[in-house]
Amino acid sequence: MGLMSKILGGGQSRTTEDYVELDLDDVSTEADGAAMRVHVAEIGDQQSAIEIKDAVYDGDVVIADITRLRTSDSTSELVVDELRQVAREVDGDIVQKGDDQIIITPTGVQVSREKLGR
Repeated sequence: MGLMSKILGGGQSRTTEDYVELDLDDVSTEADGAAMRVHVAEIGDQQSAIEIKDAVYDGDVVIADITRLRTSDSTSELVVDELRQVAREVDGDIVQKGDDQIIITPTGVQVSREKLGR
């Protein structure tokens, strides 16, 4: 009998009474006082890039929607260059996904350039 079969009781059917709802407030995922989070952001100007930079410096991943940045606008180049610099400084990664998203990661987190499920 496999581990999951032992856990699930050898294939017996279960009802909702067999499960306990966990209170996530009591669960700690923090290691050494720091938990990585994934933030979703929208970049419209340089000000919004500041919060993104702070999050990456704090060790978080940011997925940023860049559709509000005009591609012809010099602000968009400046913002993207600032985010590249942050990724470089923290030894993280930055990648553009399509025309509308940028993913910026902190130290030690790399974004694979290969798609899963081909």
